Amino acid sequence: MKKAFFLLLISAIIILPVLGQKNYLNESKADKDKRMEWWRDARFGMFIHWGLYSVPAGEWKGTTNHAEWIRTTAQIPLKEYDQFVSRFNPVKFNAEAWVQMAKDAGMKYITITSKHHDGFCLWDSKETDFDVMSTPFKRDILKELADACRKIGGIKLCFYHSIMDWHHPDYSQRREWEKDRPTTGTNRDRYINYMKKQLKELVTNYGDIGVFWFDGEWENFWTHEDGKALYNYVRNLKPDIIVNNRVDKGRGGMAGMTSDGDYGGDFGTPEQEIPETGLPGVDWESCMTMNDHWGYNKADKNFKSTEDLIRKLADIASKGGNFLLNIGPKADGTFPQESIDRLKEIGKWMKANGESIYGTSASPFEHINWGRITQKQTNNTTKLYLHVFDWPKDGKLQLHGLGNDPKHIYILADNKDLEYAKKDNTIDIKTPITAPDKINTVIVVEFNGQPIVYRPPLINAYSDSFIDQVNVSLSLPENGGDAVIRYTSDGTDPVISSALYKNEIILSHSAIIKARSFVKGKAVSGIVERKFEKAEPWIAVDLFKAEPGLNANYYEGEWDKLPDFRAITSKESGIISSISPGKYAGQEKYGVVIQGYLDIPATAMYSFYLNSDDGSALYIDGNKVIDNDGLHGMVEKSGTAPLAAGFHSIRVEFFENTGGDDVQLFIESEKIKRQQVPAKMLVH
Repeated sequence: MKKAFFLLLISAIIILPVLGQKNYLNESKADKDKRMEWWRDARFGMFIHWGLYSVPAGEWKGTTNHAEWIRTTAQIPLKEYDQFVSRFNPVKFNAEAWVQMAKDAGMKYITITSKHHDGFCLWDSKETDFDVMSTPFKRDILKELADACRKIGGIKLCFYHSIMDWHHPDYSQRREWEKDRPTTGTNRDRYINYMKKQLKELVTNYGDIGVFWFDGEWENFWTHEDGKALYNYVRNLKPDIIVNNRVDKGRGGMAGMTSDGDYGGDFGTPEQEIPETGLPGVDWESCMTMNDHWGYNKADKNFKSTEDLIRKLADIASKGGNFLLNIGPKADGTFPQESIDRLKEIGKWMKANGESIYGTSASPFEHINWGRITQKQTNNTTKLYLHVFDWPKDGKLQLHGLGNDPKHIYILADNKDLEYAKKDNTIDIKTPITAPDKINTVIVVEFNGQPIVYRPPLINAYSDSFIDQVNVSLSLPENGGDAVIRYTSDGTDPVISSALYKNEIILSHSAIIKARSFVKGKAVSGIVERKFEKAEPWIAVDLFKAEPGLNANYYEGEWDKLPDFRAITSKESGIISSISPGKYAGQEKYGVVIQGYLDIPATAMYSFYLNSDDGSALYIDGNKVIDNDGLHGMVEKSGTAPLAAGFHSIRVEFFENTGGDDVQLFIESEKIKRQQVPAKMLVH
């Protein structure tokens, strides 16, 4: 009886903290806005990839194309890689110098790799000996950085932390070439507990940490439920911390943005790219290298120019995002000279023009051919910051589509007033013959209240293709003033006598909708158009007998694009219940062909989204619906198909070379919310 009571008490002690945790996935918009405020204002941060991989400096047995992934890309056995521990001795490391360089460059936060995929920790962790205290250096790097951030001020310290771990024995997903590391005896829960204990150390011992920047979530070891649980875990440790979307499984490849759904994470993470258009109401941060590698590679001298980096910063801010610019320090603890030089040059520009970046929001205009625009509202004044990349040779800069008059125009760096004239909806700004700043001169246009910006209308519909009919709505972007929309459906350009948009347009035949904004009888925007095509539904087939699941045939080989699987003999086959790598998950250099039938519940236009790492393709009824081929990280491509109710043949081809491996298929229609194709729809 006493033993039973004791066990019950112990269970209660373990369970109660979990039951007492707050679910931060249901946070209100107001609470999130308050928590995200400093990050949104910052706009510019430093990424630092540093660890044992800086010792080989990108070179291994004559090849020089490696960096932070060297243990995998060079296939270095664990015991051999561990020898770098005794060689990691960054005696020139100066935390205050690093923080000062970030601050002088105009950056507002530093995100450093507390632990990358190799599992090595840059702090004094009580949970492992595979950390900096086992090196000759024996100094807690993260503590010194935290102290430096507090001393210098103006810089938030943030941590990148890898979910994936190539060193910990309980992280059971091995590389295909790791024949000497059996998974026998691994314990998944024990690894997750280890990771949580380390995260608690980082939150507890290093002051006010701004962001946890997770990575390595794409492997099958990690699940969507794990992501939500970890998000809540760190938010319960520190409620105001910001967490990126890679804590969960929802991002669509290197584009980095989270798909709609119940996913954990506060901001998207485009990698090495900038979204083509702005993403209103969505927080995102483009992370990018200065050269071609994240970690230090001594042979990589392909550094982006200062001009390119400053213009990228303006481009990102003009679309409402943050710029996380990477440094790969050397093994001695210093930054590469090329990085130091660019930080100084960026800092010089930011000292004069930082106002046009910090605390700004996305441009109210669409594409500007001479540069980019950011904006900021203070009290009853709005400032448009014109980032002029291509200086006008005729001494006249034009800004089109404005409905109200500015009160003041000047050059930001020297506060020099500029003459201007406004005619109709265009401002002509008289500029000096020579650009004050050849990289990016910022001109400020001030308004009382908000500027009225006339932009083309938006054409909204579920799909460009339809079976019976499609409902099309037209709308004006925000701050459109007194503009109205006129449109045509016969392919001609809208004029003042064209139909005035009042109600939703219902199309039952193929058509081209064109629309334009008008004010007081004059066109004030460009023309937008969208083509709608009526389609015949693909006919369903009758199945005499249908069993749950799909046929999967597995192949071995090394490819950089999808091979002709019909010309290759499969190694084995089986039945799987979902679109996935199946039993080969976690391996490398293989392919799988998944085929069977898709049970469509109702005749409609269906959208499909295929995510894969590496290449894949989707065929329905023998038609290629999505081509997602090639070597790449987790990337999403989409396609549509007009399907009659009933069974349709489906074939998914997928290959994996090296690195992460996964393939997922999502389905959506006007009446079906986007979701992974459910098992009940898949038969053979």
